[in-house]
Amino acid sequence: MGKVMQQRLQQPRFRTPTHEAVLAVLLASAHLREQVEAVAAETGISGQQYNVLRILRGAQPAGLPRCDIGKRTIERAPDLTRIVDRLAKEGLVERARSEDDGRLSVARITRKGLAVLDRVDPRVEALHRAVTHRIGERDARALTRICERLIES
Repeated sequence: MGKVMQQRLQQPRFRTPTHEAVLAVLLASAHLREQVEAVAAETGISGQQYNVLRILRGAQPAGLPRCDIGKRTIERAPDLTRIVDRLAKEGLVERARSEDDGRLSVARITRKGLAVLDRVDPRVEALHRAVTHRIGERDARALTRICERLIES
């Protein structure tokens, strides 16, 4: 068992190697999420808002209805409507009725939203470089493959 996990969890042993691995993934995820939250907060947005803006940037210029944004988020957010509403109130996102289905509201990132991402992205990329420095690209690819298998199950 790793010393970091042992110190963090104050647990001398785990029931199985899988138990230890699951806790390691959860702890690493929480650690990385906290770092992204801190970086996003420097620009006045939350990590979830950053995630929504990132998704909408990738959906330019068409935008996405809320249900499609929800399918692409890293963490399922039960209050996604409120997140999009707040981003719209701050001028980072605009909403309009779908031309294909008038019942749907489509969210699009604005220039102001893109400007926020332009400020956050270099900091997030610095986090990525720090992870690469710690584990290397080979282990990063291996970790991705392992996570893919976990997600598929």
